[in-house]
Amino acid sequence: MQDSSENLQSPDSGAFERIVGALNYPMFVVTTQVGDQRAGCLVGFASQISISPPRFLIGLSNKNHTYRLAAAAEHLAVHLIPRRNDTIAKLFGESTGDDIDKFTRCEWSHGPFGLPILEEAEAWFAGRILEQVDTGDHVAFLLEPETGYAPEELDEYITFADVRALEPGHDA
Repeated sequence: MQDSSENLQSPDSGAFERIVGALNYPMFVVTTQVGDQRAGCLVGFASQISISPPRFLIGLSNKNHTYRLAAAAEHLAVHLIPRRNDTIAKLFGESTGDDIDKFTRCEWSHGPFGLPILEEAEAWFAGRILEQVDTGDHVAFLLEPETGYAPEELDEYITFADVRALEPGHDA
């Protein structure tokens, strides 16, 4: 049997940052609406977390406009943006709803549950918010997907590598 300490290099506190910094997660644009107020932002902290029943987790920065509106919402829309349309990623990633109405700068329509659905999205789903959990500088929104749209085959979509250089509208 091999000594397990031989497999350990010199551990250090920066390992986690280097690991997650090397990953190339898909990026999503999350939108919501409460009354006549709309909000949306670019999100990198997101994942399917259950198959049956289907569940999806979205992390929203507790400093941004979308989080504040989502905290009072019943549903969120999660959009997959094709790589060929990085202008939507830039709009929803670099701008803040505290300063501008992002929806006056893109094409969208009212979708299920009154949610704003982005015309440039290749695929999207709407989910009911089941729970909100404070996780630090983000709040995790547990979603139950209820309806959506996706073509049979998806084009290449926006990933973290595509938006790494964007200047966020708010600090994390």
